[in-house]
Amino acid sequence: MRLAPSDLGVPLGERATVVQFSSTFCAPCRSTRYVVERAVATRDGVAYADLDIADHLALGERLAVDVTPTVLVLDARGDVVRRATGVPTLAQLRSALDSASSVDPSA
Repeated sequence: MRLAPSDLGVPLGERATVVQFSSTFCAPCRSTRYVVERAVATRDGVAYADLDIADHLALGERLAVDVTPTVLVLDARGDVVRRATGVPTLAQLRSALDSASSVDPSA
């Protein structure tokens, strides 16, 4: 599935985009946000969108998000290349970003 900046409310990253679906009372979402922010800070060309599922119900339904946190990693075109629920490790997220960044956006 391909997502556009209009879906996320932020421009796509030149290399990758991390999308986190959270909810207000989700304690693991705060931990996930910390991990994602650390991973994104160490990679050039990576954008981050933290979306509250309550404010993005239609997108959440379209993507079948039924648990928070849910983290999607998009390549430069906006295609979902990785998906995880729960709190990822920093190493897992960095690996996913490396994979997404290796996709040729012109393909």
